[in-house]
Amino acid sequence: MKRICRYLPILSLVLLCVPFASAQSSVDFMLGFGTAHDATNGAGTENANTLSVNGPFSTCTPGAADIYCQTNPSLGGFFLGFSGDVMLWKHFGIGASADVQPERSNYGTSTPALVALLGAPAANEYQLVYRQSFYDVNGIFRPVSTKRMALQLEGGIGGAHTGFAISEASCVGSACSTGIEPEPSANHFDIHVGVGLSIYVSEHFFIRPQFDLHYAPGLGGVNNQFNSNLVPAGMVWVGYSFGDR
Repeated sequence: MKRICRYLPILSLVLLCVPFASAQSSVDFMLGFGTAHDATNGAGTENANTLSVNGPFSTCTPGAADIYCQTNPSLGGFFLGFSGDVMLWKHFGIGASADVQPERSNYGTSTPALVALLGAPAANEYQLVYRQSFYDVNGIFRPVSTKRMALQLEGGIGGAHTGFAISEASCVGSACSTGIEPEPSANHFDIHVGVGLSIYVSEHFFIRPQFDLHYAPGLGGVNNQFNSNLVPAGMVWVGYSFGDR
């Protein structure tokens, strides 16, 4: 919950505009569900059993010569979104959004590292994990807006955050415990564009399927987190609209 709440202040811009917008047009608040995708960068990360002098979680080149080098993952999985729009006029407005993975994903395959000889009661399992998020402030253009639907085009700037951590599972016999140790994270400037279609199921409730593109220089490349700086994403927003449309 703390991780999700850190992105909520981005919506403060929307809240500051509510008194003005309520007298002029509409204010929308939304909860979204979707995904984003980027391929693996083709590089690798040493697992906890490595014999490399650089140690566990150092970079490596996947291949048969190093059985402990695990290929870095592609970006995917479930994203949860929070968003707010203020339409200052019928066709123009501003908004902010934050899309984040609620659960951490493995950055490579989990492999146990035995810390005692065979037959000893204790063993540890180390795993490098990550959580990806995007957050943006956008300008909004609605070229088509009726009582039943609205076509929304948006573009803006923000950031892309890849938060790394080491997950450790320790077991003594059948008793196990887990812990998370934060690691240095990667932050990148983000340029965002999106197109969505709001379908009003009632006067105020709507559903908005939306396609997005995030361009984050430094996110992609063999020495970075994933394959490409350009990340396509898709969200389905469920929202409530206050005021006139």
